[in-house]
Amino acid sequence: MLSDELEAWLTGDGEKTLGALLDVFGRRSFAVVLVVLMAVPALPLPTGGATHVFELVVLLLALQLIAGRDEMWLPRRWRRIELTGEKRQRFLNALLRLIRRLERLSRRRAAFLFDRRWSNVLFGMLVIVMTAGAFVAPPFSGLDTLPALGVVLLSLGVLLEDILIVLVALVVGGAGVTLEFVLGKAAFHYIWKLF
Repeated sequence: MLSDELEAWLTGDGEKTLGALLDVFGRRSFAVVLVVLMAVPALPLPTGGATHVFELVVLLLALQLIAGRDEMWLPRRWRRIELTGEKRQRFLNALLRLIRRLERLSRRRAAFLFDRRWSNVLFGMLVIVMTAGAFVAPPFSGLDTLPALGVVLLSLGVLLEDILIVLVALVVGGAGVTLEFVLGKAAFHYIWKLF
């Protein structure tokens, strides 16, 4: 199971960097890294734009997925990002609990749809839309939470090969992007009337 593999890597010997995570999970590393990186903006906490770096990395990875790359490429500097430390460890432990919960609920539903060229392209495009929604959310608004959570759930749905989790992810991420659009449009009209 994914949670067991992730826990074994976290508690085992060796570096705990983004690059080491990529090396361990191979072809599945795209989805695993998307889960780890987008889980931070998915927290219902105002981040003040601090998560934009993670979102930029996710956008780069999604473009690689669309391009059909089998192995993920990241700049050396990004590969050295540490995933350990007391706060990060607590965060990763909470993420492991979420993954375990989803693993208990999930079943392989429509598994034939996953890990195909066209489904990877679609996965990448959906990640770009939801990540862009999280990226453009105003700082300290909390509006990045739902699109980011959509990416996390979508990635877990792909890893667990469960179309039901993917559909839930689309609803959550779509609701977040729609909410941003509606509130942004209302704010634009309000500001326009002031002038």
